[in-house]
Amino acid sequence: MRALLMLLAAVFMPVTACLAVWTPSPDNLDAAWEYSASHHGYSLIVLQNRRVLLERYADGDGPGARHKIYSGTKGLWCVAAVAAQSDGLLDLDERVADTITEWRDRPGRDRITIRELLNFTAGLDPGFHLHSDGVPDRDGYAVALPEVAAPGDSFIYGPGQIQVFCEVLRRKLAERGGETPWHYLTRRVLRPLGIAGTVPHRVDALGNPLMAAGVQLTAREWSRFGEFLLTGGQRLLPPGALNACLCGTARNPAFGMGFWLNREAPYGRTVNVENSLDYDWWRVDWDAACLCPNAPRDLFVSLGSMGQRLYIIPSLDLVVVRLSGDSDFSDSQFLSLLLQR
Repeated sequence: MRALLMLLAAVFMPVTACLAVWTPSPDNLDAAWEYSASHHGYSLIVLQNRRVLLERYADGDGPGARHKIYSGTKGLWCVAAVAAQSDGLLDLDERVADTITEWRDRPGRDRITIRELLNFTAGLDPGFHLHSDGVPDRDGYAVALPEVAAPGDSFIYGPGQIQVFCEVLRRKLAERGGETPWHYLTRRVLRPLGIAGTVPHRVDALGNPLMAAGVQLTAREWSRFGEFLLTGGQRLLPPGALNACLCGTARNPAFGMGFWLNREAPYGRTVNVENSLDYDWWRVDWDAACLCPNAPRDLFVSLGSMGQRLYIIPSLDLVVVRLSGDSDFSDSQFLSLLLQR
C-alpha cells in the first residue's frame, strides 16, 4: 500500500505543481502589452507571487509618473470602510440616519445602510455634478440628493452615494477626536502599504475629499494596493474582512463594494463596464454580467475611467496594473490575451 501511495504521489504531484505555478508566457505578456499600448496605455505591470513578470512604460512615461485612477479611488475608500468597521468606528449594516440624523424623519431614506451607499443600491440620484470643482461642499450636496429609487431596488453608479459615506465617516471621526477622512485613509491604508508622501487627490473648499475619483498614483503604488488585496487584506484587516467588498448584490452581481467582479464567468454575458456606465442607470441590465468569460471567476477589478485597471486574480496569485489615457479598451480582449494557454 505504501508503495502504491508513493507511486500515485509521483504521478500526480507534478500535475498539481504545474497548475499551481501557471504563469503567463512571454508571448502572452508581449501580446497584452501590445494591445494595451495600441489603446493608449501608459504603463503595464504584471506581478505573480510578488515577482515582476512585466513592467513597461510608454515613451514619456515612467515609474515615477502619477496618473489619475478615476473610479479606482472608490476601491481605496471601500477598503477604508472595512478598516473602520474592524476598528469599531462603524458597522456596514448600521443605518446612515444614525449618524446623519437629519435623515431620521425621511421615510425610506431613514433605513438606508452604509453598505448600500458603498454598493450603490441606496437609491439616491447619481449626483454627477459632484465631479465638478464648482461644488464648495460636496458632502452637503450629496446628503441633499433626492431619492430616485427605493433602497435596495436599483444599482445607481455615480459619486453621490459614496460621497454621503464621506460625511458619515467625517462625523464618526469627529466624535473620536477630529481626524479627517483623508488622514484616516492615509494612516490606516496608504502609508502602511508604502504609498507615502503627498498623494494628489481632489478636495472641495471645506477639505472634503472626492471619494468617487480624484486620487493619483503611480503604477507601482497601485500595484502595492493590489498585492495587499491579493492577500485578502492581511496585515491591515482581520481575516475574511475584505470579503465585504467582494459580494455582489441582487441588482448587480458584478459589483461588490468598490470592485467589479467576474463571478458569472465562464457562462455570463460579457459586458464592457465603461460603455455600460455611459447609459442612464435604469437602462442597464447587469443580470449575469461578467468582465471576461476566459478569466477565472475569482477575478476582481478596481476599474477607473479612461482604461485605468487594477486586476486581482487570487487563484493565479496575479496582480495587473494598467494606466491609460483612453477608454477605448476591452477588459475581455486584454485578459484573454494575457491568460491564454
